Amino acid sequence: MHMENLNLFFPVSVLFAICALLFFVFKHSKSNYKPNNLPPGSFGWPIIGETFAFINETQQRFVGDRMKRHSSKLFKTSIFGEPTVVFCGISGHKFISSNEEKLFLAWRPHSMQKLFRSSYQKAASQATIPRADAVQIYRAPGFLKPEALVRYIETMDTLVQEHLKLHWDGKSTVEVYHLAQLLVMTLSARFFTGLEDNHGRTERFTELMNIITSGLHTVPLSVPGTTFYRAMKAADAMRKEVLLLIKEKKEAMSSGVQMHDIMSFMLFNADPTGRFVPENEVADKIMGLMAGGFHSPSMATSYLIKYLGENPEICDKVRTEQLEIARSKQSGEALNWDDMQKMKYSWGVALEVMRLVPPLQGTFREVITDFTYEGYTIPKGWKVYWSASSTNKISEYFPAPEEFDPTRFENGKAPPAYSNIPFGSGPRICPGKEYARLQLLCSLHHIVTKYKWDVINPNVKVAGGMNHVPEEGIHIRLQPC
Repeated sequence: MHMENLNLFFPVSVLFAICALLFFVFKHSKSNYKPNNLPPGSFGWPIIGETFAFINETQQRFVGDRMKRHSSKLFKTSIFGEPTVVFCGISGHKFISSNEEKLFLAWRPHSMQKLFRSSYQKAASQATIPRADAVQIYRAPGFLKPEALVRYIETMDTLVQEHLKLHWDGKSTVEVYHLAQLLVMTLSARFFTGLEDNHGRTERFTELMNIITSGLHTVPLSVPGTTFYRAMKAADAMRKEVLLLIKEKKEAMSSGVQMHDIMSFMLFNADPTGRFVPENEVADKIMGLMAGGFHSPSMATSYLIKYLGENPEICDKVRTEQLEIARSKQSGEALNWDDMQKMKYSWGVALEVMRLVPPLQGTFREVITDFTYEGYTIPKGWKVYWSASSTNKISEYFPAPEEFDPTRFENGKAPPAYSNIPFGSGPRICPGKEYARLQLLCSLHHIVTKYKWDVINPNVKVAGGMNHVPEEGIHIRLQPC
């Protein structure tokens, strides 16, 4: 391309991006209905609202600043072209949790709808998802119930040990965040799709999902150079990979191979209406499940390792608990359900880490009927958002809230209800909560019993937004126990 054409290309691209942004926000804005008694707050700039602050600032800053400026109970804003009310504090979390499908339905930002397009093609309003519809397929056979997970622990234990042998053993330093992503994807690919012993494919899934999750909560402008454009390209590539896996699975099952995983169930069992789910929709649902089980457990695992590396006394207590469990096992015997229930101190440490660095920053809902809260009118069609950062570091609930103090969760102690909710709450509590707990504890067991470590970059910066990440990763020095 000639230089003069290059000089023309970039201004045109920028102009196109601006026009596309204005069109998107205008198209999706529903703020024409404005009753007089709206919550305090600001819609921000014309057209774009406060979207860029929301996706670039940390949740603690975005929500905390506006709680101080407007109200500690709730405030209005405009995010992704939608008039939105942010509910704050324990009372706000409890109100949303208690009114699921009465006042609210789950709502997915437009970027997420486009990335997982076929999952939301059932209704004219493709953004709202009734709870029963969201869980009817993967919950039907009870894959995520404890009694089903009991049978998966041995496989999980084996996969964790294989991962550590391949990626940790013999290394003097490792970058924890990427390896946590790889481990999480290895486990979820086996659990959701039945994928076995294919490290190259798992690496590819991890690479693509990392790009996809970076675009889940962005302005959906598919313009070259934008985060969303890269995420859409990655989603297309991931969909092709999953569809190929579906083809292979169907061929294997037609030859008599028995498979017991969520993907197989989706492919060969009708939904409650008697409809068999099309392959492209199965692919998007599997991608959605993988996305839901990718970023949050990767962050929780990474920061658990970070905080333990920075607090050797607490790490020693965790190691003592885990070594006691290890000594009770026969050589080569896998962890089981009873072992997981003994990891009480370790789980308390994990809860404290997830309080300080919430793996789930918050979620959106759509208002399905006008209602009043704290004397303010919330109109139908508006969005509401709850954020973990409105409660997780409030000194009223957590004295010295910035300190890492697992004693908050020792000996059955628990903070006030709805104050620390890393997995959500109420009817929409994360259906994979127990799976995530087992995954985290199984990984922790083998890491603390095999290695000691210290953190090379303790002051790692965390990128803002809903899907916050350690910008340069978390690097540790390893030595065997």
